[in-house]
Amino acid sequence: MKVLASFLPLMASLFIIGLVIAIVLFLLKMTKNDLKSTEENMSKSLELMFLDVKLTVCKIEKGRTIDYTDGLFFVGNTDEELSIVCETDKTPEETLEREDGWTAFRVSGVLDFSLTGILAKLTKVLADRKIGVFAVSTYNTDYVLIKEKDQQAAEKALADAGYVIKHA
Repeated sequence: MKVLASFLPLMASLFIIGLVIAIVLFLLKMTKNDLKSTEENMSKSLELMFLDVKLTVCKIEKGRTIDYTDGLFFVGNTDEELSIVCETDKTPEETLEREDGWTAFRVSGVLDFSLTGILAKLTKVLADRKIGVFAVSTYNTDYVLIKEKDQQAAEKALADAGYVIKHA
């Protein structure tokens, strides 16, 4: 009996430790599910602003001076190429390659850098409808270019997925 009595404090301590571990695991699981649910709900209620603009994606010669102060303009300069996205009527005359017929929408507002999966969820909705995209991110937000011919289908797909569609 004395031997059994000497193990009771140890067994009680182990029970309490097990209970604390179970509670911590439960709370972690709840927090993870709450965060996932919040992120899903937030992304579905995002406002997407469709821009009234015709865009061109093109490649230009490196070292070329370009005026990027007028209108919507994005630059990608790598060791392999200098690419720009600009309004079609402001496309430099001497491009190496170009593709016209794009338009765009942006995620409204300023996105915090800690947010994840926003662009992935948007592009998945469009990919499921066979709509190709060209994405560009800025410090504040994401822009998604789509072909003009796909705009109506893209708006419908995104609205059906719960996104709020607006027009500039």
